Amino acid sequence: MKPFLLPVLTCLLLNFPLGAAAADFDFAALQERARTMAAVDYRAPAVRMPAWIQALDYDAHRAIYYDLAHAWWAKEKLPFQLQFFHPGWLFRTSIQVHELTAGRVHPINFSPELFNYGSNTPGEVPPDLGFAGLRIHGQLNQPGDEIAVFLGGSYFRSVGRGQQYGLSARGFTLNSGEPGDEEFPRFEEFWVERPAVDAQTITVFALLNSPSVTGAYRFVIQPGDVTVMHVKAALYFRRIPAVVGLAPLTSMFLHGENTGWSRDDFRPEVHDSDGLLMHTGTGEWLWRPLTNPPNVQVTTFQERTPRGFGLMQRDRDFTHYDDVDANYHHRPNAWVEPVGDWGPGVVRLLQFHTIDETNDNTVACWVPAVPPTIGKPLAFEYRLHWAGALKGTPPAGWVAATRQGAVLHKPDRRLFVVDFAGVTPPKKNAGVEIKLWVGPGAKVVPSPGVRWIEQAKVWRAAFELIPDATRGPVEMRCYLSQDDNILTETWSQLWNP
Repeated sequence: MKPFLLPVLTCLLLNFPLGAAAADFDFAALQERARTMAAVDYRAPAVRMPAWIQALDYDAHRAIYYDLAHAWWAKEKLPFQLQFFHPGWLFRTSIQVHELTAGRVHPINFSPELFNYGSNTPGEVPPDLGFAGLRIHGQLNQPGDEIAVFLGGSYFRSVGRGQQYGLSARGFTLNSGEPGDEEFPRFEEFWVERPAVDAQTITVFALLNSPSVTGAYRFVIQPGDVTVMHVKAALYFRRIPAVVGLAPLTSMFLHGENTGWSRDDFRPEVHDSDGLLMHTGTGEWLWRPLTNPPNVQVTTFQERTPRGFGLMQRDRDFTHYDDVDANYHHRPNAWVEPVGDWGPGVVRLLQFHTIDETNDNTVACWVPAVPPTIGKPLAFEYRLHWAGALKGTPPAGWVAATRQGAVLHKPDRRLFVVDFAGVTPPKKNAGVEIKLWVGPGAKVVPSPGVRWIEQAKVWRAAFELIPDATRGPVEMRCYLSQDDNILTETWSQLWNP
């Protein structure tokens, strides 16, 4: 298959600075391209899809799959291979993918020969059609397993060993949860380094673009029990948005033990993630159970140089989901570990209502306190960990379950029950105490307080919330201590009547 070189190389030479030939591609060159693009008005990508591709519906598009015989680098038996997604259905704007070999750029061109069309009949395609997205395969549970996917906007996701896809990450967010329409930047172009025969990692570069911003990204991906993506990025703004969310994670929470069993769902719980975990700059570990609020709910946690945050799927018990198809107990955690000093800002949690599990309704990200500046790059770097279990998060006791319910004969109160696991079982007169805090005006009454539950091997903290007369939202926090020693992470919850 002959590569369609001329237009692509011309594009590269026009967009990279003089003196930097196409053979000298690296992150610095990609940064310069993003900076140059940000200096001119945004131009929406041309729609190159012929009518027959634009007409593909969900079923027709789903019937098209990549032909494994054409997996990129499979014939060379390299440790990683690439496969690609066909344009169509929701993915009407294509991307261009290149192979990088020793800094030299080689376009990977779309061809109908790369796909099996099932009952569809492919028509004519332009030579620069491009793909909808790409996926990376390699050794995980066994050779050829799918490790990571880049598909749609700036979305990407991955898994650790033994996991199934769940939540997603994004390049970054613009005005997520703010009044008006959210802007969705997209990765328009990718460069993937050809791996060596003994490579343990694979490197992907991506160019991001939108009306407000351009960006250069580098992902170094190392699969394993914990698949780690080392992400380096530089953003250049055409205009300053209201909220810039860095290292965003996007997930779904429909219902769980803390919200009650849905009458219309046979499954006790349905969610890709069940909580937000944070490791603050002061060393505190904070757990925030997710919910499915009736309206948009935004919570911020002020920080200075955060040590990490992530959306977690802590509950790994199959019987708590009872879903043999979705296998929610195998969904990965995603943990953001900042590299370098991120300075002051907030971890921002956005939650909104969803009526089913097909829609993500949770976004967690870092919002820097200092807004970006036009003409100056916003550079940041982090490691993104994907796994079922993450060591050291947290090192002490953790929240295993959150439940709530009515208080008998006291309709003005609400009962909360928080189970903490990972704490040494008690001795006589152990002296384990619950430390409670609630927002102004509200009160809490231990009911009965904290006690060891032998059957579940957890410490159970139970208390009644008494809101003030306005019955407005109430912030609550609690943790366990013994002789002034903190035993657990901090549980944090917003009660919203």
